[in-house]
Amino acid sequence: MDHPPHEFDAVASALAADGWCLFHGLLDAAQTRALGDECLAMHDARLLQPARVGSGRTASSLRGDSTRWFVDDALSGPQRLFVARLDALRGALNRTLMLGLVDCESHYAVYPPGAGYARHLDCLRGNDARVLSAVFYLNDRWLDTDGGALRLYLASGPHDVHPHAGCLLLFLSARFEHEVLPATRDRMSIAGWMRQRAFPARG
Repeated sequence: MDHPPHEFDAVASALAADGWCLFHGLLDAAQTRALGDECLAMHDARLLQPARVGSGRTASSLRGDSTRWFVDDALSGPQRLFVARLDALRGALNRTLMLGLVDCESHYAVYPPGAGYARHLDCLRGNDARVLSAVFYLNDRWLDTDGGALRLYLASGPHDVHPHAGCLLLFLSARFEHEVLPATRDRMSIAGWMRQRAFPARG
């Protein structure tokens, strides 16, 4: 699949102006479906683990999803394609916005019916590495009435992003609080972060 040289220009412009954006051209439908099928198969095989929060990776009632991190030297075919595309986006944003992003981290996330994630920021305490949060949705034939929106808290008020397959949500990790609202069916996504080099806190 060929990609135009300036395909991410609109993403960079939206992030520069607003700090967040939606993008629908990261992967095609078949590539997205392959990731969704793999995520569901891993979930059914109980290969995802209950999610934890903070740098201490502690269990918490704040979130109800299960996750499986992508491991660089053990990526599946669908994962390799996703990682390559996200890295291409990272490079484009570095060239345009001078963000100093050095790498990406990603994991599958599955929320069972009724589960959510309370309002929070994606920055870990004492660690400023995460610059951009990225959520890529894998839910085929999702209806808005199924719930599961990510509620992004903007200066203008809350804005709900519904988890439709193939949609990529990007936002500044340290700027926007957000929460995941409960859904009536399993909700699948890839959560990722584009990171800068972290420096120890002074003092």
